[in-house]
Amino acid sequence: MRVHLIAVGGAAMHNLAIALHQKGFNVTGSDDVIYEPSKSRLAKYGLLPVEMGWDEDRITSDIDVIILGMHARVDNPELIKAQEIGLKIYSYPAYIYEQSKEKIRVVIGGSHGKTTITSMILHVLNYHQKEFDYLVGAQLAGFETMVKLTDTAPIMVIEGDEYLASPIDRRPKFHLYQANIAVISGIAWDHINVFPTFENYIAQFSKFIDTITPKGKLIYCELDEELRKAVAQSTADVVKIPYGVPAHEVVNGITYLLPQHVALNVFGDHNLMNLNAAKNVCAQLGINEDGFNAAISSFAGAAKRLELISAKDQTNVYKDFAHSPSKLKATIKAVKSQFTDRKLVAFMELHTFSSLNKDFLKEYKGCMNDADIAIVYIDAKTFEQKKMQPLTEQDIKQAFEDDRLLYFDNQQELLTYLTSLNYQQTNLLMMSSGTYAGLDLHQLANQLKTN
Repeated sequence: MRVHLIAVGGAAMHNLAIALHQKGFNVTGSDDVIYEPSKSRLAKYGLLPVEMGWDEDRITSDIDVIILGMHARVDNPELIKAQEIGLKIYSYPAYIYEQSKEKIRVVIGGSHGKTTITSMILHVLNYHQKEFDYLVGAQLAGFETMVKLTDTAPIMVIEGDEYLASPIDRRPKFHLYQANIAVISGIAWDHINVFPTFENYIAQFSKFIDTITPKGKLIYCELDEELRKAVAQSTADVVKIPYGVPAHEVVNGITYLLPQHVALNVFGDHNLMNLNAAKNVCAQLGINEDGFNAAISSFAGAAKRLELISAKDQTNVYKDFAHSPSKLKATIKAVKSQFTDRKLVAFMELHTFSSLNKDFLKEYKGCMNDADIAIVYIDAKTFEQKKMQPLTEQDIKQAFEDDRLLYFDNQQELLTYLTSLNYQQTNLLMMSSGTYAGLDLHQLANQLKTN
């Protein structure tokens, strides 16, 4: 099987290229620019294009399949050539379905928690030495790639997001997988450049429910009001399985599941709900409660999700892949609830298209109120790069409705302020889906004053 990936350098695309190469396919790819870590990982497997850029001469009739990444444009010369000579063209989610249509497909959807829920399921299956394929949105400890495809695994676990499949397939990715077992963790408006209204965004989740195979299972968070409405209104022929926050207690900064008193490495109501979603999925896959608890106690968390950078004395430093209002609020609440005797300095970077949109910004109202010191950073160059109208400090404070909030658009001034504070019995939480203002987080953690 000869496969060519257009825009091979993306996070999902380069992992798919490696997975297909490991499966024995003849894999080639192209891109106009490839950044790290994709570049080194493709080179390791001999898959890095010799030259960057697009070349229609790469597209020949002996190619069996073209896989088109979201980074490509509709006028891409390789895409046009493939269309002209009639090659089969797939988006990567459509091709994932092709590779898994004979398997039990577990698809994890929702505005937040997808990566963590998927990671928990993979951890438990791996612990019990089950055979499975997967697609997950982060690099996980113990897993070489973010995608695995085999001919023999009976199960495929897929992190299914709601963003568009490809430039020529404008359906949300999770509509293409046709789940046998589906999870929806919650609905909180995002991607306003694609879904301009909340109603339009909610509709994508209702459609996702309709794509579940007949008699399939829908595992959903019943504590989410919008999701609960969508599930109640659905007439899809599925078994609906609700979940919430499991019984637990926090003792000396450690969360325990009750009644078995299972110690966990993760914490916060949002992570406990994620755990309950994973537990329900694993039950459908034949793993009972005792088996799940034995495995989940060693789960250390997904990369960049409340990831512990440093812990010394009474000061912990965390980073978290949070940018949407719901994620921000849940993460801050989790740290405050876990360490009730400590203050919290919460810093977040606004950099996504949605978060920098003045109309959407009001969705952040009150989401940092639980922090003792709340800081928002925006790289001043971001507005120019995204060709957007700059926001002012007053815009930010009005949207968050928090006059205490501190605003920075200069990296050095931000660093100076963060290192000027005394962190005695105080945690620092840094949240971004970007680069954290380009700061070296480990170096920053070592510079903090704790007495």
